[in-house]
Amino acid sequence: MRNTPTVRTLLPVLGACALAVGASIALAGDWPTWGHDPSRNMVSDEKSLPISAEPGSVKDGTDQIDSATTKNVKWVARLGSASYGNPTVAGGRVYVGSNNTPPHDPKYKGDYGTLLCFDEKTGSLLWQLVVPKLASGKANDYENTGLCSSPTIDGDRVYVVTNRCEVLCLDAHGQAGGQNRGPFTDEAQYTAGPGKPPIAQGPGDADILWRYDMREELGAFPRNMTSSAILVVGDKLFVTTSNGVDWTNKHLPAPDAPALICLDKKSGNLLAVERSGISRRTWVCNWSSPAYGVIGGKPMIVFGGGDGYCYGFDPAIEAPSASTPPATPAQGNAVIPGAPPPVPTLKELWRFDCNPPGRREKDGKPVKYGSQEGPSDVIATPVIAGGRLYVAIGQEPEQGEGAGAMNCIDPTKAGDISQTGRVWVNEKIGRSVSTASVADGLVYVAELSGFVHCLDASTGEEVWKHDTEGHIWGSTLVADGKVYIANENGILTILASGREKKALGTIDFKDAMYATPVVANGVMYVATANNLFAIAGSAK
Repeated sequence: MRNTPTVRTLLPVLGACALAVGASIALAGDWPTWGHDPSRNMVSDEKSLPISAEPGSVKDGTDQIDSATTKNVKWVARLGSASYGNPTVAGGRVYVGSNNTPPHDPKYKGDYGTLLCFDEKTGSLLWQLVVPKLASGKANDYENTGLCSSPTIDGDRVYVVTNRCEVLCLDAHGQAGGQNRGPFTDEAQYTAGPGKPPIAQGPGDADILWRYDMREELGAFPRNMTSSAILVVGDKLFVTTSNGVDWTNKHLPAPDAPALICLDKKSGNLLAVERSGISRRTWVCNWSSPAYGVIGGKPMIVFGGGDGYCYGFDPAIEAPSASTPPATPAQGNAVIPGAPPPVPTLKELWRFDCNPPGRREKDGKPVKYGSQEGPSDVIATPVIAGGRLYVAIGQEPEQGEGAGAMNCIDPTKAGDISQTGRVWVNEKIGRSVSTASVADGLVYVAELSGFVHCLDASTGEEVWKHDTEGHIWGSTLVADGKVYIANENGILTILASGREKKALGTIDFKDAMYATPVVANGVMYVATANNLFAIAGSAK
């Protein structure tokens, strides 16, 4: 019996080029960003990973896991009551988003989004970022949902998109010793929220270096929740704005706001925005995260839109011309005297309709969005592997199950490549919010209804599928000859990777899981709604 998702948010769902495109000094075995590196391919070369563990039981009268009842568990850290953010690991620290129930610090009372930073060796909480909820409520910032974005670590800086539709740059050390390294120095007021008394800061709090408010600067209108895993390419950050519809599910409050932007990673200054009209065509929201790769000798940013198209953008940014419009969407596309300075446009290289023929229109009539056989968005993160792109389509889980598709795209063409760029499409896959894993000529992808599919990467033909018997919000992880996938029923399923279907085991965490397991430095990190588990390899 599959559970029905009830929370109106999603996480989004999250190798060699990592050091080339970023200034990160993370250890080789770290997992510093959603998808491990800019290609977003959920594959790791870690070895001796677990196929069994005992997550343990709760101590009587507490909400803490009794470590004496665990097996193969290095440590367990308490999160909140709802955790949709995916863990990242770098520089001896583990980061994960959650909510504030129960509070980790009694000075923060009530509903907040939180980014928690733990010591990688011990699981001790080092510091936390506490983000007040938006006054607009569930329309933009659903209650008790927390912080859904997966942070990106680049050297000693942490980049994260908050539940307030902001991009924050944090010091990885937090306010160690009570030091606030600035130039942002108003954390006391920030954590309290607008118009409230400041909250005194200490070494257990985050140190904000700079802040960019996408609602204030761009007019973005996030639907229920903001979610984006920031992409670092050189000195640039590429960020999804989560711009979408309001509570009516029809009206777009900010049709001219960009779905994707580029910021300077050192200062947070706006460098460029997309002007491909994605927001005007968006059905619900833009929640997909961008990817990066060099394909056919051409560097490109790949982005899945809330309009069901996948886009390629040139990461190079040209100087604005006199006719370039300002970034403020309220001013439209006209250049107005006294308006903000022109902002360059991200150059569109190509676009691909991820909906198979017949989904948008049938017998000459448009097919209604939300219908079982109708069109879908791109919520999953596109994956770059072997010079191809792999991306599934789906809808927010609240919409339920329906027809989906898995696409393989050749992005070396230009313009509208919906026909010329289609390598294959598999229409037998249901709606999916999951990012794929591509390894050894095979594609592993999950669908919302609970099935994991193994496809031939060259043809798209199904090799095998497995039913986990629970809705899947997270993504597959391929490592150590295994495929890991978590479901909403709290079951972590472990399958053998390869063409022969073989179930290796399951681990019952007895708690809903919406995130994706990641591995770093020989340890697997599994986030449930309430806890973060560091699981050692079975050999240990």
